[in-house]
Amino acid sequence: MRYSLCSYSLHRTVAAGQMDLFGYFRFCQETGYTQLDPWNHHLQRAYDDRGYLAEVKGAVADSGLPMGCIAVDGAHIFEPTLEGIEQNRKRRFRWLEIAQELGAEQLRIDAGGREEQLAEIFAVVVDGYREIVDRARPLGIEIVVENHWGPTNHPDAIRQLLEAVPGLGLLFDSFNWPPGTHEQGWHDCARYARLTHFKTFSFDAEGNEPEWDLPRLIGLLQRAGYSGAWGVESTPYDGDEIGAARRSIELLQRVLGDAPNGR
Repeated sequence: MRYSLCSYSLHRTVAAGQMDLFGYFRFCQETGYTQLDPWNHHLQRAYDDRGYLAEVKGAVADSGLPMGCIAVDGAHIFEPTLEGIEQNRKRRFRWLEIAQELGAEQLRIDAGGREEQLAEIFAVVVDGYREIVDRARPLGIEIVVENHWGPTNHPDAIRQLLEAVPGLGLLFDSFNWPPGTHEQGWHDCARYARLTHFKTFSFDAEGNEPEWDLPRLIGLLQRAGYSGAWGVESTPYDGDEIGAARRSIELLQRVLGDAPNGR
């Protein structure tokens, strides 16, 4: 089994100066996560500082863990202006270079469109994804879209987009569906999943498990043929990001029958 923790799960801890990117690598090692899935904000210094990028590359090698998916914010495909579209295009290319340097398997790029309907921006979004997918493929990097924000968090839009862009995968977030569409999203989109973000956000101070049915969702993904890492993006209400990340992998291991020492 492969397990990953998106470093966004620790964003408040990092912002408070209690952990840095290298601490995130060590935490994943110590906690049992077997794949590194950093958020690009925690890698931002590497965007312009090639010396720092080399340092990160060395730390990844020292960790013994593969670099899985870099979740990129700020390089989405659609923007209302041509200038914005071109700026984000350049950012995507640079993050693809960084992903290649770090040996990443996947790069998450959003579609964009905060006020627009998918039909209004569909041609631009499809063209942008086709371009970055074509650039990434020879490098052995898979581009994934997430049901994250904008019009492409709806199950119908996700299916339409994935069917229009061969080679584009889905970062399947358990929670980021519009209200009332979670069941549809789970059932319609599980077959496209290439990585997961399980939102284990309802762990409280007593360690209570999420209210939604994780075993049922995992079973649905397994029946759909999912074979990627079991990825977590925990956002605990109580702010205990370290505790939530630890409890999350313990929960996943129990559900998957992979708990060490019968835990």
